[in-house]
Amino acid sequence: MATIEELESRLRRLEDIEQIKKLKARYCAYCDDNYDADGIASLFTEDGVWDGGALGKGVGHEGIKKFFLRAPSAFTFAIHNVMNPIIEVDGDMATGRWYLVQPLTRRENDAESAMWLAGRYEDDYVRVGAEWKFKRLRFITIFLAPYAEGWATKSSA
Repeated sequence: MATIEELESRLRRLEDIEQIKKLKARYCAYCDDNYDADGIASLFTEDGVWDGGALGKGVGHEGIKKFFLRAPSAFTFAIHNVMNPIIEVDGDMATGRWYLVQPLTRRENDAESAMWLAGRYEDDYVRVGAEWKFKRLRFITIFLAPYAEGWATKSSA
């Protein structure tokens, strides 16, 4: 039978995982709200990193805001569907892996096109006070493909 301390530790871990899931959900909601740069930056530590590989990178609150202030001009519509989280908590630090499937509208040269984006998030989290924040969010693109063509002929961005 588990001791009170063991049960408290297990409960704390489950609560931490749920808080991290809510953090990711808030991130997606801010992205889908026309890439709310202030909202997105608020989810990161002061020295946090948003790293989208070929999509770009933002470091610290100001760098993340600067990056996301440009996003609505390139992506005029997006619905972030994240799934299959694997979250590992180790005290006040945690890691997470998520998959993303995202319909979006991309603007290039004043023309808009419907696209599919799929990829994987690899996140590092840290507890700041009573809440969890992103320390580093890394997005790895699996494919970015035109809606009509699909991804069968696309293996990467």
